[in-house]
Amino acid sequence: MKAKKVLAGILAGSMLFAMTGCGNSNEGAAVDTGADENLKPYADIVLGEDFTDLEATITMFNNRTDMDSDEYGGVSWKEYLAEFNKLYPGITVNITTDTNYADDALTHLQSGDYETIMGIPAVDKADYSSYFMSYGDLDTMSKLINYAEERMYQQEVYGVPFTATTQGIVYNKKVFADAGVTELPKTPEEFLNALQKIKDNTDAIPLYTNYAAGWTMGVWDMYTGVSATGDADYMNQKLLHTKDPFKDYGDGTHPYAVYKILYDAVAKGLTEDDYITTDWEGCKGMINNGKIGCMVLGSWAVPQMKAAGANADDIGYMAFPISIDGKQYAKAGADYCYGINVNATAAEKQAALIFVKWMAEDSGYSYNEDGLPVATKNTDTKLSFEGVEFVDDSPALEGEEDLLNELNSECELNVNNGGDRKIQEIIEHASIGDMTFDEIMDSWNELWTDAQESLGVEVLY
Repeated sequence: MKAKKVLAGILAGSMLFAMTGCGNSNEGAAVDTGADENLKPYADIVLGEDFTDLEATITMFNNRTDMDSDEYGGVSWKEYLAEFNKLYPGITVNITTDTNYADDALTHLQSGDYETIMGIPAVDKADYSSYFMSYGDLDTMSKLINYAEERMYQQEVYGVPFTATTQGIVYNKKVFADAGVTELPKTPEEFLNALQKIKDNTDAIPLYTNYAAGWTMGVWDMYTGVSATGDADYMNQKLLHTKDPFKDYGDGTHPYAVYKILYDAVAKGLTEDDYITTDWEGCKGMINNGKIGCMVLGSWAVPQMKAAGANADDIGYMAFPISIDGKQYAKAGADYCYGINVNATAAEKQAALIFVKWMAEDSGYSYNEDGLPVATKNTDTKLSFEGVEFVDDSPALEGEEDLLNELNSECELNVNNGGDRKIQEIIEHASIGDMTFDEIMDSWNELWTDAQESLGVEVLY
Protein backbone atom coordinates (compact mmCIF):
# COMPACT_ATOMS: atom_id res chain seq x y z
CA MET A 1 0.00 0.00 0.00
CA LYS A 2 1.30 3.44 -0.86
CA ALA A 3 1.93 5.83 2.02
CA LYS A 4 -1.15 7.70 3.12
CA LYS A 5 -1.04 11.16 1.71
CA VAL A 6 -3.60 13.93 1.91
CA LEU A 7 -4.06 15.27 -1.57
CA ALA A 8 -4.03 19.00 -1.99
CA GLY A 9 -7.23 20.48 -3.28
CA ILE A 10 -8.81 23.82 -3.75
CA LEU A 11 -10.85 24.28 -0.62
CA ALA A 12 -13.73 26.68 -0.41
CA GLY A 13 -12.94 30.02 1.19
CA SER A 14 -14.07 30.38 4.75
CA MET A 15 -17.25 32.25 5.57
CA LEU A 16 -16.52 34.47 8.55
CA PHE A 17 -19.29 35.39 10.93
CA ALA A 18 -19.65 38.22 13.39
CA MET A 19 -17.85 37.78 16.66
CA THR A 20 -19.99 38.17 19.73
CA GLY A 21 -19.21 39.07 23.30
CA CYS A 22 -15.78 40.63 22.70
CA GLY A 23 -16.47 43.93 24.38
CA ASN A 24 -13.03 44.27 25.95
CA SER A 25 -11.50 47.64 26.69
CA ASN A 26 -8.06 46.56 25.42
CA GLU A 27 -7.04 48.28 22.23
CA GLY A 28 -7.18 45.85 19.32
CA ALA A 29 -9.12 43.26 21.28
CA ALA A 30 -12.25 43.58 19.17
CA VAL A 31 -12.08 41.62 15.93
CA ASP A 32 -13.28 43.05 12.65
CA THR A 33 -15.36 40.34 11.01
CA GLY A 34 -14.69 39.63 7.41
CA ALA A 35 -11.05 38.74 6.83
CA ASP A 36 -8.38 36.77 8.60
CA GLU A 37 -5.99 39.70 8.59
CA ASN A 38 -8.29 41.40 11.09
CA LEU A 39 -7.70 38.69 13.68
CA LYS A 40 -5.33 39.56 16.46
CA PRO A 41 -2.37 37.25 15.68
CA TYR A 42 -0.72 34.81 18.02
CA ALA A 43 2.28 37.07 18.63
CA ASP A 44 0.14 40.05 19.72
CA ILE A 45 -2.33 38.31 22.03
CA VAL A 46 -1.86 39.17 25.71
CA LEU A 47 -3.22 36.21 27.65
CA GLY A 48 -5.56 37.09 30.48
CA GLU A 49 -6.12 40.59 29.09
CA ASP A 50 -7.29 40.30 25.49
CA PHE A 51 -10.66 38.77 24.63
CA THR A 52 -11.60 37.81 28.18
CA ASP A 53 -15.28 38.34 27.25
CA LEU A 54 -15.11 36.40 23.99
CA GLU A 55 -17.82 33.78 23.56
CA ALA A 56 -17.12 30.92 21.16
CA THR A 57 -17.28 27.14 20.98
CA ILE A 58 -14.40 25.29 19.37
CA THR A 59 -13.33 21.66 18.97
CA MET A 60 -9.95 19.98 19.31
CA PHE A 61 -8.85 16.55 18.08
CA ASN A 62 -5.74 14.86 19.50
CA ASN A 63 -4.14 11.55 20.45
CA ARG A 64 -4.05 11.79 24.26
CA THR A 65 -6.84 9.39 25.14
CA ASP A 66 -5.30 8.78 28.56
CA MET A 67 -5.94 12.40 29.55
CA ASP A 68 -9.69 11.92 29.11
CA SER A 69 -9.85 9.96 32.35
CA ASP A 70 -10.10 11.37 35.85
CA GLU A 71 -7.86 8.44 36.79
CA TYR A 72 -4.97 9.82 34.74
CA GLY A 73 -2.04 10.31 37.08
CA GLY A 74 -1.09 13.63 35.52
CA VAL A 75 -3.21 16.66 34.69
CA SER A 76 -6.31 15.64 32.72
CA TRP A 77 -7.96 17.53 29.89
CA LYS A 78 -10.81 18.35 32.25
CA GLU A 79 -8.40 20.03 34.65
CA TYR A 80 -6.66 22.03 31.92
CA LEU A 81 -9.98 23.27 30.60
CA ALA A 82 -11.09 24.30 34.07
CA GLU A 83 -7.97 26.43 34.47
CA PHE A 84 -8.36 27.92 31.01
CA ASN A 85 -11.97 28.86 31.69
CA LYS A 86 -10.95 30.85 34.76
CA LEU A 87 -9.42 33.32 32.29
CA TYR A 88 -11.79 32.72 29.39
CA PRO A 89 -15.17 31.58 30.73
CA GLY A 90 -16.89 32.22 27.41
CA ILE A 91 -14.69 29.92 25.32
CA THR A 92 -15.87 26.33 25.29
CA VAL A 93 -13.35 23.75 24.05
CA ASN A 94 -14.80 20.35 23.19
CA ILE A 95 -11.99 17.78 23.03
CA THR A 96 -12.08 14.47 21.15
CA THR A 97 -9.24 11.94 21.35
CA ASP A 98 -8.38 8.84 19.33
CA THR A 99 -6.02 5.91 19.85
CA ASN A 100 -5.60 5.59 16.05
CA TYR A 101 -4.98 9.29 15.69
CA ALA A 102 -2.36 9.32 12.94
CA ASP A 103 -4.67 7.58 10.46
CA ASP A 104 -7.98 9.02 11.61
CA ALA A 105 -6.69 12.60 11.57
CA LEU A 106 -5.96 12.18 7.87
CA THR A 107 -9.48 10.86 7.35
CA HIS A 108 -10.91 13.91 9.11
CA LEU A 109 -8.93 16.23 6.85
CA GLN A 110 -9.90 14.38 3.71
CA SER A 111 -13.57 14.63 4.65
CA GLY A 112 -13.34 18.42 4.72
CA ASP A 113 -15.23 18.41 8.03
CA TYR A 114 -12.54 18.59 10.67
CA GLU A 115 -12.01 20.16 14.07
CA THR A 116 -11.08 23.75 14.85
CA ILE A 117 -7.76 22.62 16.32
CA MET A 118 -5.94 19.38 15.59
CA GLY A 119 -2.47 17.91 15.78
CA ILE A 120 -1.19 18.18 12.22
CA PRO A 121 -0.84 14.66 10.76
CA ALA A 122 1.50 13.54 7.95
CA VAL A 123 0.41 15.87 5.15
CA ASP A 124 2.67 17.40 2.54
CA LYS A 125 4.03 20.73 3.68
CA ALA A 126 2.83 22.32 0.47
CA ASP A 127 -0.71 21.44 1.59
CA TYR A 128 -0.52 23.11 5.00
CA SER A 129 -2.24 26.30 3.86
CA SER A 130 -5.09 24.30 2.32
CA TYR A 131 -6.06 23.04 5.76
CA PHE A 132 -4.57 25.33 8.39
CA MET A 133 -4.15 29.05 8.95
CA SER A 134 -0.71 30.58 9.47
CA TYR A 135 0.26 31.66 12.98
CA GLY A 136 2.75 34.13 11.52
CA ASP A 137 6.10 34.18 9.79
CA LEU A 138 9.01 32.10 11.05
CA ASP A 139 11.06 35.09 12.18
CA THR A 140 8.22 36.33 14.42
CA MET A 141 7.14 32.95 15.77
CA SER A 142 10.65 31.67 16.50
CA LYS A 143 11.06 34.49 18.99
CA LEU A 144 8.07 33.12 20.94
CA ILE A 145 8.24 29.33 20.56
CA ASN A 146 10.94 26.74 20.10
CA TYR A 147 10.63 24.31 17.17
CA ALA A 148 8.67 26.87 15.15
CA GLU A 149 10.19 25.43 11.97
CA GLU A 150 8.66 21.98 12.61
CA ARG A 151 5.48 22.82 10.70
CA MET A 152 6.79 25.65 8.57
CA TYR A 153 6.42 26.10 4.83
CA GLN A 154 7.79 28.99 2.81
CA GLN A 155 8.63 30.81 6.04
CA GLU A 156 5.06 30.62 7.38
CA VAL A 157 4.37 28.67 10.59
CA TYR A 158 1.26 26.47 10.57
CA GLY A 159 1.67 24.50 13.80
CA VAL A 160 2.49 25.23 17.45
CA PRO A 161 3.52 22.34 19.73
CA PHE A 162 2.08 21.97 23.22
CA THR A 163 5.20 20.11 24.27
CA ALA A 164 8.57 18.98 22.94
CA THR A 165 10.15 15.62 23.50
CA THR A 166 13.37 13.74 23.08
CA GLN A 167 14.00 10.20 21.98
CA GLY A 168 15.38 7.51 24.27
CA ILE A 169 14.33 4.42 26.23
CA VAL A 170 11.99 4.30 29.20
CA TYR A 171 13.20 1.73 31.72
CA ASN A 172 12.64 0.34 35.19
CA LYS A 173 15.64 1.30 37.33
CA LYS A 174 14.99 -1.43 39.90
CA VAL A 175 14.86 -4.14 37.24
CA PHE A 176 18.17 -2.99 35.79
CA ALA A 177 19.74 -2.86 39.26
CA ASP A 178 18.41 -6.29 40.22
CA ALA A 179 19.84 -7.67 36.98
CA GLY A 180 23.29 -6.36 37.86
CA VAL A 181 23.37 -3.59 35.26
CA THR A 182 25.41 -0.92 37.04
CA GLU A 183 25.97 1.51 34.14
CA LEU A 184 23.53 2.59 31.46
CA PRO A 185 24.44 1.11 28.07
CA LYS A 186 25.90 3.45 25.49
CA THR A 187 26.36 1.09 22.54
CA PRO A 188 24.21 -1.60 20.89
CA GLU A 189 26.45 -4.32 22.30
CA GLU A 190 26.21 -2.95 25.84
CA PHE A 191 22.43 -2.67 25.51
CA LEU A 192 21.99 -6.25 24.34
CA ASN A 193 24.26 -7.43 27.16
CA ALA A 194 22.06 -5.55 29.64
CA LEU A 195 18.95 -7.20 28.21
CA GLN A 196 20.60 -10.60 28.57
CA LYS A 197 21.37 -9.89 32.23
CA ILE A 198 17.71 -8.99 32.81
CA LYS A 199 16.64 -12.27 31.26
CA ASP A 200 19.17 -14.28 33.23
CA ASN A 201 18.73 -12.64 36.63
CA THR A 202 15.11 -11.44 36.85
CA ASP A 203 11.59 -12.48 35.88
CA ALA A 204 11.03 -9.30 33.84
CA ILE A 205 10.65 -9.13 30.07
CA PRO A 206 13.91 -7.44 29.02
CA LEU A 207 12.57 -5.42 26.05
CA TYR A 208 8.84 -5.09 25.38
CA THR A 209 8.20 -4.42 21.68
CA ASN A 210 4.57 -3.26 21.71
CA TYR A 211 4.23 -4.95 18.33
CA ALA A 212 0.44 -5.23 18.42
CA ALA A 213 -0.22 -1.52 18.87
CA GLY A 214 1.31 -0.82 15.46
CA TRP A 215 2.03 2.89 15.81
CA THR A 216 4.58 2.13 18.54
CA MET A 217 6.70 0.38 15.91
CA GLY A 218 7.13 3.56 13.87
CA VAL A 219 8.88 5.10 16.87
CA TRP A 220 12.07 3.21 15.92
CA ASP A 221 12.48 5.40 12.83
CA MET A 222 12.88 8.45 15.04
CA TYR A 223 16.24 7.19 16.32
CA THR A 224 17.82 6.89 12.88
CA GLY A 225 18.71 10.58 12.60
CA VAL A 226 20.36 12.53 15.38
CA SER A 227 20.55 9.62 17.86
CA ALA A 228 22.31 7.39 15.33
CA THR A 229 24.49 9.95 13.54
CA GLY A 230 24.86 13.03 15.75
CA ASP A 231 24.16 15.01 12.58
CA ALA A 232 21.36 17.60 12.59
CA ASP A 233 21.30 17.60 8.77
CA TYR A 234 20.98 13.85 8.30
CA MET A 235 17.24 13.17 8.51
CA ASN A 236 15.78 15.98 6.40
CA GLN A 237 18.69 16.75 4.09
CA LYS A 238 21.35 14.04 3.70
CA LEU A 239 19.22 10.88 3.96
CA LEU A 240 17.32 11.84 0.81
CA HIS A 241 20.55 11.93 -1.20
CA THR A 242 22.32 8.97 0.43
CA LYS A 243 23.13 5.81 -1.48
CA ASP A 244 22.10 2.68 0.45
CA PRO A 245 21.28 4.45 3.73
CA PHE A 246 20.49 1.11 5.43
CA LYS A 247 23.97 -0.34 4.88
CA ASP A 248 26.26 -1.37 7.73
CA TYR A 249 28.65 1.49 8.47
CA GLY A 250 30.69 -0.89 10.60
CA ASP A 251 30.83 1.30 13.69
CA GLY A 252 27.47 0.73 15.40
CA THR A 253 25.91 3.93 14.02
CA HIS A 254 23.36 5.06 11.41
CA PRO A 255 19.95 3.45 10.72
CA TYR A 256 21.43 -0.04 10.32
CA ALA A 257 22.52 -0.07 13.96
CA VAL A 258 19.12 1.14 15.21
CA TYR A 259 17.07 -1.54 13.50
CA LYS A 260 19.63 -4.28 14.22
CA ILE A 261 19.15 -3.76 17.96
CA LEU A 262 15.51 -4.76 17.55
CA TYR A 263 16.26 -7.69 15.25
CA ASP A 264 18.95 -9.08 17.56
CA ALA A 265 16.83 -8.65 20.69
CA VAL A 266 14.00 -10.67 19.14
CA ALA A 267 16.32 -13.29 17.65
CA LYS A 268 18.04 -13.80 21.01
CA GLY A 269 14.75 -14.20 22.89
CA LEU A 270 15.12 -10.95 24.81
CA THR A 271 11.57 -9.74 24.14
CA GLU A 272 8.10 -10.97 25.10
CA ASP A 273 7.21 -14.59 24.29
CA ASP A 274 4.34 -13.68 21.95
CA TYR A 275 4.60 -10.32 20.22
CA ILE A 276 1.09 -10.61 18.79
CA THR A 277 -0.45 -10.36 22.28
CA THR A 278 1.40 -7.25 23.44
CA ASP A 279 -0.88 -4.70 25.10
CA TRP A 280 -0.16 -0.97 24.94
CA GLU A 281 -2.34 0.07 27.86
CA GLY A 282 -1.34 -2.95 29.92
CA CYS A 283 2.38 -2.39 29.45
CA LYS A 284 2.25 0.83 31.47
CA GLY A 285 1.38 -0.97 34.68
CA MET A 286 3.74 -3.82 33.80
CA ILE A 287 6.83 -1.63 33.60
CA ASN A 288 5.75 0.31 36.69
CA ASN A 289 5.50 -2.97 38.60
CA GLY A 290 8.81 -4.36 37.38
CA LYS A 291 7.46 -6.89 34.89
CA ILE A 292 9.18 -5.13 31.97
CA GLY A 293 12.76 -3.95 31.82
CA CYS A 294 12.48 -1.30 29.12
CA MET A 295 10.64 -0.01 26.05
CA VAL A 296 11.79 2.13 23.13
CA LEU A 297 9.52 5.18 23.34
CA GLY A 298 9.78 8.96 23.29
CA SER A 299 10.09 10.91 26.52
CA TRP A 300 6.37 11.65 26.37
CA ALA A 301 5.85 8.08 27.68
CA VAL A 302 7.66 8.70 30.98
CA PRO A 303 4.81 10.40 32.88
CA GLN A 304 2.35 7.77 31.63
CA MET A 305 4.52 4.96 32.96
CA LYS A 306 5.04 6.74 36.27
CA ALA A 307 1.30 7.26 36.67
CA ALA A 308 0.46 3.61 35.98
CA GLY A 309 1.23 2.27 39.47
CA ALA A 310 2.75 2.84 42.87
CA ASN A 311 6.38 2.76 41.73
CA ALA A 312 6.86 6.04 39.91
CA ASP A 313 10.36 6.45 41.32
CA ASP A 314 11.43 3.24 39.60
CA ILE A 315 10.78 4.70 36.14
CA GLY A 316 13.80 6.22 34.42
CA TYR A 317 14.76 7.42 30.96
CA MET A 318 18.03 6.73 29.16
CA ALA A 319 19.55 7.88 25.90
CA PHE A 320 19.37 5.51 22.94
CA PRO A 321 22.41 3.19 23.10
CA ILE A 322 24.45 4.50 20.19
CA SER A 323 27.61 6.57 20.54
CA ILE A 324 29.34 8.61 17.84
CA ASP A 325 33.06 9.00 18.55
CA GLY A 326 32.32 8.26 22.19
CA LYS A 327 29.50 10.82 22.53
CA GLN A 328 25.73 10.30 22.72
CA TYR A 329 23.15 12.53 21.09
CA ALA A 330 19.39 12.82 21.44
CA LYS A 331 16.90 14.47 19.13
CA ALA A 332 14.95 17.31 20.67
CA GLY A 333 11.85 18.24 18.76
CA ALA A 334 8.20 19.08 18.79
CA ASP A 335 5.54 16.53 19.61
CA TYR A 336 2.31 16.98 17.64
CA CYS A 337 1.97 20.57 16.45
CA TYR A 338 -1.52 22.01 16.59
CA GLY A 339 -2.99 23.65 13.52
CA ILE A 340 -6.10 25.82 13.30
CA ASN A 341 -8.75 25.04 10.69
CA VAL A 342 -8.42 27.55 7.85
CA ASN A 343 -12.18 27.29 7.24
CA ALA A 344 -13.25 28.13 10.80
CA THR A 345 -15.18 31.31 11.51
CA ALA A 346 -13.39 34.40 12.74
CA ALA A 347 -14.70 33.84 16.27
CA GLU A 348 -13.52 30.23 16.24
CA LYS A 349 -10.10 31.17 14.90
CA GLN A 350 -9.58 33.84 17.52
CA ALA A 351 -10.67 31.50 20.30
CA ALA A 352 -8.38 28.79 18.92
CA LEU A 353 -5.41 31.17 18.80
CA ILE A 354 -6.00 32.04 22.44
CA PHE A 355 -6.32 28.40 23.54
CA VAL A 356 -3.25 27.24 21.60
CA LYS A 357 -1.17 30.08 23.00
CA TRP A 358 -2.36 29.38 26.54
CA MET A 359 -1.59 25.66 26.23
CA ALA A 360 1.86 26.28 24.76
CA GLU A 361 2.94 29.11 27.01
CA ASP A 362 0.97 29.31 30.27
CA SER A 363 -0.74 25.98 30.98
CA GLY A 364 2.33 24.15 32.27
CA TYR A 365 1.51 21.26 29.93
CA SER A 366 5.03 20.73 28.63
CA TYR A 367 6.55 20.71 32.12
CA ASN A 368 3.80 18.47 33.50
CA GLU A 369 4.40 15.95 30.71
CA ASP A 370 8.16 15.83 31.32
CA GLY A 371 8.69 17.69 28.07
CA LEU A 372 11.23 20.22 26.91
CA PRO A 373 10.15 23.87 26.95
CA VAL A 374 8.04 25.09 24.03
CA ALA A 375 7.72 28.79 24.84
CA THR A 376 11.01 30.64 24.66
CA LYS A 377 10.09 32.43 27.89
CA ASN A 378 9.99 29.09 29.75
CA THR A 379 13.15 27.20 30.69
CA ASP A 380 12.08 24.70 33.34
CA THR A 381 12.02 20.99 32.50
CA LYS A 382 12.14 17.75 34.44
CA LEU A 383 13.85 16.00 31.55
CA SER A 384 17.61 15.65 31.25
CA PHE A 385 20.23 13.20 29.98
CA GLU A 386 23.53 13.59 31.78
CA GLY A 387 26.35 13.93 29.27
CA VAL A 388 24.01 13.73 26.25
CA GLU A 389 23.77 16.55 23.73
CA PHE A 390 20.30 17.57 22.53
CA VAL A 391 20.14 18.32 18.80
CA ASP A 392 17.12 19.21 16.68
CA ASP A 393 16.77 18.13 13.05
CA SER A 394 17.57 20.82 10.52
CA PRO A 395 14.64 21.65 8.24
CA ALA A 396 14.55 20.39 4.67
CA LEU A 397 16.34 22.43 2.04
CA GLU A 398 14.23 24.92 0.12
CA GLY A 399 12.48 23.13 -2.70
CA GLU A 400 12.82 19.73 -1.00
CA GLU A 401 10.24 20.19 1.74
CA ASP A 402 8.14 17.27 0.47
CA LEU A 403 10.90 15.13 -1.03
CA LEU A 404 11.04 12.72 1.92
CA ASN A 405 7.28 12.19 1.65
CA GLU A 406 7.67 11.54 -2.08
CA LEU A 407 10.46 9.03 -1.56
CA ASN A 408 8.47 7.30 1.17
CA SER A 409 5.43 7.08 -1.05
CA GLU A 410 7.47 5.68 -3.92
CA CYS A 411 9.42 3.07 -1.93
CA GLU A 412 6.67 2.35 0.64
CA LEU A 413 9.14 2.32 3.55
CA ASN A 414 7.57 5.36 5.24
CA VAL A 415 10.72 6.32 7.10
CA ASN A 416 9.81 8.64 9.97
CA ASN A 417 6.30 8.80 8.56
CA GLY A 418 4.32 6.16 10.43
CA GLY A 419 6.32 3.28 8.96
CA ASP A 420 5.17 0.80 11.57
CA ARG A 421 4.61 -2.11 9.18
CA LYS A 422 8.21 -2.43 8.09
CA ILE A 423 9.33 -2.48 11.76
CA GLN A 424 6.78 -5.17 12.54
CA GLU A 425 8.29 -7.19 9.70
CA ILE A 426 11.71 -6.97 11.37
CA ILE A 427 10.19 -8.61 14.45
CA GLU A 428 8.43 -11.25 12.37
CA HIS A 429 11.52 -12.21 10.37
CA ALA A 430 13.74 -12.22 13.47
CA SER A 431 11.26 -14.45 15.28
CA ILE A 432 10.81 -16.91 12.42
CA GLY A 433 14.39 -16.74 11.20
CA ASP A 434 13.42 -16.78 7.52
CA MET A 435 15.46 -13.66 6.64
CA THR A 436 18.74 -12.44 8.02
CA PHE A 437 18.95 -8.84 9.11
CA ASP A 438 21.32 -7.98 6.25
CA GLU A 439 18.85 -9.46 3.76
CA ILE A 440 16.15 -7.16 5.12
CA MET A 441 18.39 -4.11 4.90
CA ASP A 442 19.51 -5.05 1.38
CA SER A 443 15.86 -5.16 0.29
CA TRP A 444 15.24 -1.73 1.82
CA ASN A 445 18.29 -0.27 0.08
CA GLU A 446 17.02 -1.60 -3.23
CA LEU A 447 13.61 -0.02 -2.70
CA TRP A 448 15.23 3.28 -1.70
CA THR A 449 17.53 3.31 -4.73
CA ASP A 450 14.64 2.58 -7.09
CA ALA A 451 12.67 5.45 -5.54
CA GLN A 452 15.61 7.85 -5.90
CA GLU A 453 16.02 6.88 -9.55
CA SER A 454 12.29 7.15 -10.25
CA LEU A 455 12.15 10.65 -8.78
CA GLY A 456 15.45 11.78 -10.28
CA VAL A 457 17.05 12.39 -6.87
CA GLU A 458 20.75 13.16 -7.04
CA VAL A 459 22.91 10.85 -4.91
CA LEU A 460 25.49 12.91 -3.05
CA TYR A 461 26.59 10.71 -0.13
